[in-house]
Amino acid sequence: MLKLRIPATSANIGPGFDSIGLAVGLYNYVTLEEYDGLAIESLDGKEIPTDETNLVYTTAKRLYELCGVPFRGLKIGQINNIPLTRGLGSSSACVIAGLKGANRLMGNPVSDDELLNLAAGIEGHPDNSTPALTGGLVTAVFDGKKVWYVKQEIKNDLRFVAIIPDFELSTAKARGVLPDTVPRRDGVFNLSRAALMSVSLYSGNYHNLRVAADDRLHQPYRMGLVKGGGEVMDACFQLGAYAAYLSGAGPTIMAIVDANLRDFGDCIARRLPELGLDGWQVHTLSIDNAGTVIERV
Repeated sequence: MLKLRIPATSANIGPGFDSIGLAVGLYNYVTLEEYDGLAIESLDGKEIPTDETNLVYTTAKRLYELCGVPFRGLKIGQINNIPLTRGLGSSSACVIAGLKGANRLMGNPVSDDELLNLAAGIEGHPDNSTPALTGGLVTAVFDGKKVWYVKQEIKNDLRFVAIIPDFELSTAKARGVLPDTVPRRDGVFNLSRAALMSVSLYSGNYHNLRVAADDRLHQPYRMGLVKGGGEVMDACFQLGAYAAYLSGAGPTIMAIVDANLRDFGDCIARRLPELGLDGWQVHTLSIDNAGTVIERV
C-alpha cells in the first residue's frame, strides 16, 4: 500500500493568471493499493465520491490504460484537509495523487515531467497541478502537450495566511465572469507584475510584493463573487501583510506576511466578525518546497 501526501496550492498570486502557483503546508493524504474491484473510503468522515467518478480513481485508471497495464481496480483511502472549491487546488491534489500513486504502483514507467503534462491536460492549465507535484514556486506554460516550467524554492521567512470563506466558488463560475478580451494596457500591466512577483519571491525583495500582486485580468471581475473579500484584503494590509490576493479562482484570500508576524493569523481572525464574516476560517501556512511525497510503501 502507498500513502501519499499532496500539498495545497495557491495559483495566480495576483497577476500570474494560469501560469504562476506555489505549494503550501496544508495536505491531503491518500492511500492506494491494487484491488479486485473498487473500494473508496473517506478516512476523516468528509463526503467524497465513492464510485467511479472519484477523481483520484479516474486519473489513476487513466494512467494504467495509457501505459497498457491491465487494471483490476483500486482500494483508496482519503483524508481531505484541502477544502473543496475554495481556490486551494483541491482538484489538482486529487489528480496528482492518482497519477503519482498509479505510477508508483506500476513501477514508475512514466517520468514526473510526463505526469505534469498529463495533469495539465486534465486540469487545462498548469498553475496548480505543477506545484502540487514539485512543490515550491512554479512559473509554467502549457502549450497543449507539454508543460514548460521553472521551480524556485522559497525561503521559510514568509508565511501564507489563507482566509477561507464559508462558501464554495466553482472554477467554472469564476471563469464565467471573465471578459473574452482585455485592453492591451491591461495585458502589459499584468505581464510586468507577473515577472516582478516571481523574481521578488525568489530573491527575497518582499517590498515589491504589494505592487507585484496587483492584477487587471481576473481579480477585479471575480471579487464581485466574494462578498467581504475587498474588506478582508484591506484588513490584511492594515495588519502589515506584504501582499494579499485572490487565491486561484477564489474565494479564498491569501495574504503573504513576514514569518515574524506570528500573531497575524489571530489578528485577522479577530477582525472577521467585525466585518460580518463569522464563518470564515484562517490557516497560517508555510511554503512547501517538497511537493508530493510518498510516505509509506
